[in-house]
Amino acid sequence: MPSKDFLKQLHGYGLTTAHILYRRPDHPWLLQTYLWQEYDLHPHFPELTRFLDFWQEKLEGPLHSVTVAHSRLIKPAEIRAVDGVFRLN
Repeated sequence: MPSKDFLKQLHGYGLTTAHILYRRPDHPWLLQTYLWQEYDLHPHFPELTRFLDFWQEKLEGPLHSVTVAHSRLIKPAEIRAVDGVFRLN
């Protein structure tokens, strides 16, 4: 049985990393960083959106900025034409 993460990749999910800067509740002038990583769908990022909604509803540190990087790990094969003949004996 394939893993749940592998099945997600087959359905178009890619590895998403979010670098989140937020203000400390006790020292609002101080920014702290948090890294979030999960498999998510580009371009709407439903998993990240759900996480950020949770953050704003339940956590005290207000968000300053979110930087997102995304990469599909399973991609169509790249084929390149090469002139020549290869023989295996």
